[in-house]
Amino acid sequence: MKQIILLAIGLALSTTGFSQKFGYCNSNLLLAAIPEVKAADSDLQAFQTQLTKKGQDMVKALQDKAADLDRRKKAGTIAPKEEESLTATLQADQEKIGAYEKEVYDKLAQKRELLYKPILDRVNTAMDAVAKDNGFMLVFDASNQMLLYADESLDVTKLVKAKLGI
Repeated sequence: MKQIILLAIGLALSTTGFSQKFGYCNSNLLLAAIPEVKAADSDLQAFQTQLTKKGQDMVKALQDKAADLDRRKKAGTIAPKEEESLTATLQADQEKIGAYEKEVYDKLAQKRELLYKPILDRVNTAMDAVAKDNGFMLVFDASNQMLLYADESLDVTKLVKAKLGI
């Protein structure tokens, strides 16, 4: 929706007789070329693996307890009160796993923000500088597939890369 509004504003400005300069940038290609993004991706993946390992251990323990309870029920070696107690424990463990899963998502989002915000701030600063230095009124993002056509001469990706030193 935001892109449509920007496009409408751009079209309105271009039809008012003003000489406007537009450009586009492929943010996916730009971000892929930044070494800090690769490092952030790697850090985030390692963090996710660490959190996932703990969750897998919790699930394995739950499965082992459930299998033991099932085995004891089939063998008839468990009292009804003990079965009820163990079933309640299994349900509580399952709820803990669900809470941990939510915690993992939250922690990953926080870590992602911590890792990528400085990079994206730097890219946005470079983009602003390129747009101002080159007199662009609007710069569109070609990676979101909202750009229907653009002449390659309007691509500012190389200019932003140069501003970032990559």
